[in-house]
Amino acid sequence: MSPAVQTTTTTSTATTSDEATPSPLPIQASDQSKPAATRPHPKPGYPTCKLRVECHGLNHDGAEIFFSNNIVSRDFSAAVSTVLSTLYKASQSNSHIPPVRSVTLILRAMDTLAYTRGSELDDDHKEIHFSLEYIAKIPAEPSTRRRDEIQGVLVHEMVHCWQWSAYGTAPSGLIEGIADFVRLKAGLSPPHWKEERSDKWDQGYQHTGYFLDWVETQYGEGSVRRVNEALMNKRYDEEAFWTGLFGKGVHELWKEYSETLPEKPGDNRVMLEQDDERPKDSIDKVAE
Repeated sequence: MSPAVQTTTTTSTATTSDEATPSPLPIQASDQSKPAATRPHPKPGYPTCKLRVECHGLNHDGAEIFFSNNIVSRDFSAAVSTVLSTLYKASQSNSHIPPVRSVTLILRAMDTLAYTRGSELDDDHKEIHFSLEYIAKIPAEPSTRRRDEIQGVLVHEMVHCWQWSAYGTAPSGLIEGIADFVRLKAGLSPPHWKEERSDKWDQGYQHTGYFLDWVETQYGEGSVRRVNEALMNKRYDEEAFWTGLFGKGVHELWKEYSETLPEKPGDNRVMLEQDDERPKDSIDKVAE
């Protein structure tokens, strides 16, 4: 027997009214002329690295002077920022900046003022060795003298952590001159520095630092940055190097610079950092 099938019929009833039915809102057509929203590219920033401090002798007078005149976390980081902003422009990849992974400041008793080298782990980890004896002898007056001298030495040595050296073939005087140029631009030159004539352009330290400052003035901001970056991926050839950058050899540039300085009345040599008595196995190791 077939099951009964129930059929349901629905009847629609139309309702009329004196009130008009509102017409639907028109559909807005999409504006194809407006560009799609895009995320802004992040602003390039400088690389960061781990910073560490070791003090081998907390009871040393130099240690007390160091920690009472410097806020280590602030001033150590400031030294990195000063060096990177002076020697490089940040990019998205920063592949033109040495891949430094850490810098360890080691305060210890030693005769040498300061030096920088790669760690025993590898050369991407740097060590700055700083003499507690030297720190203990920094004059207390004027009141900012100790802090400025300590920070000036840190900036100088920090340059050696981040600069290029033409695979180790660049003159040591140029390497040291770039470091003191950065210190000079940071406003941390000590009172005994003098801009004076010297025998060689690559005598180093403040002599070459002042020369590079003159180059920066004559050839525009960023000139020393170009010098450093030209030492990145090829060996140093003096004539080709300077002529390629400035259209003149370094000796011609040095002659022009020297002519802007007064005659040297006598041998006024000042005993500065350039009197480098570092042990032979402690020579600065810079990025190659």
